[in-house]
This record gives sequence, C-alpha cells and structure tokens, in this order.
Amino acid sequence: QVQLKESGGGLVQPGGSLRLSCAASGSIFSIYAMDWYRQAPGKQRELVASITSTGSTNYADSVQGRFTISRGNTMNTVYLQMNSLKPEDTANYYCNARTSIHSFWGQGTQVTVSS
Repeated sequence: QVQLKESGGGLVQPGGSLRLSCAASGSIFSIYAMDWYRQAPGKQRELVASITSTGSTNYADSVQGRFTISRGNTMNTVYLQMNSLKPEDTANYYCNARTSIHSFWGQGTQVTVSS
C-alpha cells in the first residue's frame, strides 16, 4: 500500500506561482512513476505531468513550459512547480503513484487562480 498526501494549494492571482508537494509513505519502493492530475468542476480529470523513477518527465501541452515536475532523491516526494498561472489552471490537483499492481491516489489540493 502507498499513502499520498498533497499540499501547497491555495489562491493565487493570474501570472503567479505555486509549488505543490506530494508526500508518499508506505511501500514507496514499489513506485515506478508518479503523476499530477487535475480536475476542474464539470470536467474530466486530466493528466498534467508525470515523472518516472529514472527522472523522465512528461507534460500536458497546456502546461508545457510553465509547470515543472520534480522529485526527491527517492520517490517519497514529488513536486509540481507552477508558474505563469492562468484562470484555466483552477482545479483540484491530485497526486497519483503507479506500481506494477495498482495506482494510488491522494485526496487532492485545491488551486484557484483568480484576481
């Protein structure tokens, strides 16, 4: 089992920045990749960024060049640095940990971009 806890969300003005964190505990040795997803009201959950245990990253086109995913020395902590935030980035952001058997989800952290 893997437990995930997101933090760092909040209210920010357009053009501002936030850094989200996802702390993993439990069987972290089994994690081979971690992702950030987001879900806005009335919309489907979408993949924002991914990082593997080897450090490879992938981004949605909508955040490429503005968001950066990174991790600690192990897969126990993953970050999402969000710059140049736009109102359309407003959503609940979720951390996901992938293992060979199952994917685990955190509870989410709300990001609101508004003036």
